[in-house]
Amino acid sequence: MTDRPDFPYYAGRPVLLSGRAWLILMASLALGFAALTLLPLPDFPLNLIPALVFLGLPLLALRLVSGAHWTALFRPVGLRQIGLMLLFGLLTFAGSMAMALILSPVISFSENPVSLSVGAMTAPELVARLLPTIPQLVGEELLGILPFLAVLWLWVTVLGLSRRAGIALALILSALIFGAAHLPTYDWHWGQALIGIGSARIMLTLAYVATRNLWVSAGAHILNDWSGFLLVFAFGDAPITPEG
Repeated sequence: MTDRPDFPYYAGRPVLLSGRAWLILMASLALGFAALTLLPLPDFPLNLIPALVFLGLPLLALRLVSGAHWTALFRPVGLRQIGLMLLFGLLTFAGSMAMALILSPVISFSENPVSLSVGAMTAPELVARLLPTIPQLVGEELLGILPFLAVLWLWVTVLGLSRRAGIALALILSALIFGAAHLPTYDWHWGQALIGIGSARIMLTLAYVATRNLWVSAGAHILNDWSGFLLVFAFGDAPITPEG
């Protein structure tokens, strides 16, 4: 594991971002997320537009503040990385199921609106619905990983505190931010969003922590979400998980 590079942007590798740069990145995430949620276009291919804006705005902002180093979040993908996508996708799905079992006696779950409609779709309709989720879920990885790196920058580089503690804090805070972003999707169920979605987010961020490769966490995220959708499509229903 010693061949892994350090996390980018927080400590000068490959470039140190300033506080202003991090504010620009956080603002781009907020604007992209607003486009995704406030500009729903249900029919393919128009439904690709909000997803592409959600993904594209943070990448453009990252290119603006880091120059040619915007690609530092991404590393090459080979068989090992594909295997890790499968592993972390399975772990996330299994963890979501386990969390649902733990939380179900005390929290009422709200279904993901997409899951509710998938069971009645034809195969072409399902494909048209799933295709936009590819850029959307890569965008969601930026929503998870960039705040993680921002907290790490603040904790380690600005405050000069422990890197190990910074990673742990960044995992928790970025998961809570990610969970809070899902509150409208799940009818403002705070427990489901912050604990259920947040715990799944931690698993996906750990995929990035283990590999320093956003493609791996994005692949795991796609596999996790698509597994639930395909189960609903195949059987008409699926076990409810915090992610729906």
